[in-house]
Amino acid sequence: MLKGRSFPGKVMLTRRSEPISPPEYSPRSENDRYEYEQNGGSQEVEGQASGNTTDNISSKKPISPSTSSVNSLPDAQGLVSGARATDSARITKFTNELSRPAVILDKLRELSWSGVPPYMRPNIWRLLLGYAPPNADRREGVLTRKRLEYVECVSQYYDIPDTERSDEEITMLRQIAVDCPRTVPDVTFFQDPQIQKSLERILYTWAIRHPASGYVQGINDLVTPFLIVFLSEHLEGNLDTWSMENLSLQDVSNIEADCYWCLSKFLDGMQDHYTFAQPGIQRLVFRLKELVHRIDEPLSKHIEEQGLEFLQFAFRWFNCLLIREWSEKLQKLDFQEMVMFLQHLPTRNWAHHELEMVLSRAYMWHTMFKSSPSHLAN
Repeated sequence: MLKGRSFPGKVMLTRRSEPISPPEYSPRSENDRYEYEQNGGSQEVEGQASGNTTDNISSKKPISPSTSSVNSLPDAQGLVSGARATDSARITKFTNELSRPAVILDKLRELSWSGVPPYMRPNIWRLLLGYAPPNADRREGVLTRKRLEYVECVSQYYDIPDTERSDEEITMLRQIAVDCPRTVPDVTFFQDPQIQKSLERILYTWAIRHPASGYVQGINDLVTPFLIVFLSEHLEGNLDTWSMENLSLQDVSNIEADCYWCLSKFLDGMQDHYTFAQPGIQRLVFRLKELVHRIDEPLSKHIEEQGLEFLQFAFRWFNCLLIREWSEKLQKLDFQEMVMFLQHLPTRNWAHHELEMVLSRAYMWHTMFKSSPSHLAN
């Protein structure tokens, strides 16, 4: 449900009583990472250079921060503990880049393509999202000013009695209050009342300041990666051991502010995903349908024959950037099995190399078709 509107294409499954085991998934070869270049993908496509291919955080390649919620991550704790080994040479490169008087964002994006060391993510995410300025001399002052601005916004919009809110604002606040406990329900830390209150303040303040969309269910999930990353600056150990009691009120305020401003920067480029009728998501689903038809016609035909609409499963994907190929498996499934599989993808136990493969292949298809839409029609 989006702002009281029914989600188009909702599927009711009633014919099958026993649970469907998701098909087993075997990661593709590491050679996929370089498939595009091996096939000539590094050359121009239809006479157009493919260097600048993304429109949001990374102007050249996707980077570690994703719009996926902690639910979609293979291991929420891995985001904090740094399960992926990062070699010392890369750490040195990051350190050198961050030590510049003015960070060169293009170089930082390029370095971030293969992942960011966990303890560096807070600073790097602030920089790549445009929240913190590249100039080191200005950075602390800007962050202090923006954090104070957030506190003022909370005081103005959130810390007021309901008598000063409109009926629509009251309804929106109640919906947010209902959704917060549902956010990452299987991670105990997110059930902490203080975390849920912080999440409520962030979401309500954002919604009030973005009246064109207001609050839409799903935005709550987008906040969770930011919360994890910025909390990791103040809390040590695994997520299971974290406690809000170890944070001062000032720490909580700064973390909330950083989450709010980074969320705002992140969503600036996709506002039409959350306005009436969600035209941005509708457009992306249509493009995905075209892309699947172009690169995997047998799968596209099978989906069509089974009567499965892309909107029935892809809507949630565009909230969490979840893209992967399961062509061979999907072609063996019927309508209900495909719906169950696509709406509950077996990504929970993915390792870092599998996430890297997702990014690699997504970049390959993006490069091939973003600047050359005529390829989809061929």
